[in-house]
Amino acid sequence: METDCTHHDSAAQAEPGETAPKSAPTPLPRGTRLLHIGPHKTGTTSIQGALFAAKDAMAGHGVDFPAHSRHPMEAALAVCARPGMMGDARPTERHWQRLVDAVHATGRRTSVVSSEFFADAPDDEAIARIVDDLGRRQGRDQGRVHVLVTLRPLARIMPSQWQQYVQNGLRMGYEDWLEHMLRKAPYEKPNPSFWRRHRHDRLVERWVRVVGAENVTVVVVDDRDRDGLMRTFESLLGLPDGLLVPVPDTANRSLTLAETEMLRKLNREFRGNGLPDEVYSRMVRGGAVMHMKNACRPAPDDARITTPRWALEAAAGIGAEMAGRIAAMGVRVLGDPALLSVVPSVASAEEAGPPRIDPEVAAHALYGALAVAAAAPAYPPASVRSVHQTPSRELVRVLGHRVLKRLKRA
Repeated sequence: METDCTHHDSAAQAEPGETAPKSAPTPLPRGTRLLHIGPHKTGTTSIQGALFAAKDAMAGHGVDFPAHSRHPMEAALAVCARPGMMGDARPTERHWQRLVDAVHATGRRTSVVSSEFFADAPDDEAIARIVDDLGRRQGRDQGRVHVLVTLRPLARIMPSQWQQYVQNGLRMGYEDWLEHMLRKAPYEKPNPSFWRRHRHDRLVERWVRVVGAENVTVVVVDDRDRDGLMRTFESLLGLPDGLLVPVPDTANRSLTLAETEMLRKLNREFRGNGLPDEVYSRMVRGGAVMHMKNACRPAPDDARITTPRWALEAAAGIGAEMAGRIAAMGVRVLGDPALLSVVPSVASAEEAGPPRIDPEVAAHALYGALAVAAAAPAYPPASVRSVHQTPSRELVRVLGHRVLKRLKRA
């Protein structure tokens, strides 16, 4: 196995908050089309924001960022035949072809494309299509596509991924969700995408089967080194040190335990009253959650999502197994694979205290939903009954249908 930028012994001995010295990885050949496939919760949003913000500066160094937005999510979802977030319009082939055309327009220059949804490619045929479409050059042989996979310990991924699923309508509590993901075979309910993305050895193996081990690089992200992922991308792309810098993005912050629990209970009410998915996308995720994230910064003493010890140990065991299998594949590994099997020291749920939602946070969430509703055209009353004569469940159902009609008209 070719290993650059590794620090196996020194990282294991480093004190908390310190990082071991690293050497820069060898840059990829000029003209490479670097395809970053995530998976989710491995620093993807941070690196996508930095790449997009620096696209003009990168172009001056021979590196293109061909996507038309920070994250070409619709293109990746379309080619992977994924439906997208609950209630959102399903991406089409047009989204994928637009990205492919933009990549082809870069010619023989180095280019980089990043989306964690490429990790959701369902089979070898879909992966081959992604690589073939991006690698084609008009009138020439295929360009060289190099696949980059970023990994973090499962213990860091699980709470972030759970609250993200809640933002997409999940109603299951965290510990119950962990039971299903770690203890209840075949570990596919309620979120079959979790292990498709985060059984990292199998993810790397799928892409190696198609592109070959020599065209895959695995980066183990060290959370103690805040800028480490930026520096790795710079080295691989042959960019000057310090060109990529993090871009603040409050809309991407994780929810606190109280915020997630509030949303999870709202999801139960939403499903229990049979409201349309389109309403959830527009009013809940795009209204309440988005405004709450942008307007509220979590306080230092807010209860965080806490993973129980048994789940941390199970995740570390899986991480060790994944690291061993990846090491045997012959891919280039940057960083310390031992980090994938570390059992972190965390406060217990009792020490963290019960989740309590701040009234200001709840007010911002409610305002976000109301602002979305107010932006749509007014609608006439649909019943001669007064509001106080109508059961609450029926009121919620009627409101949802009215909002959906207004959204369609808009």
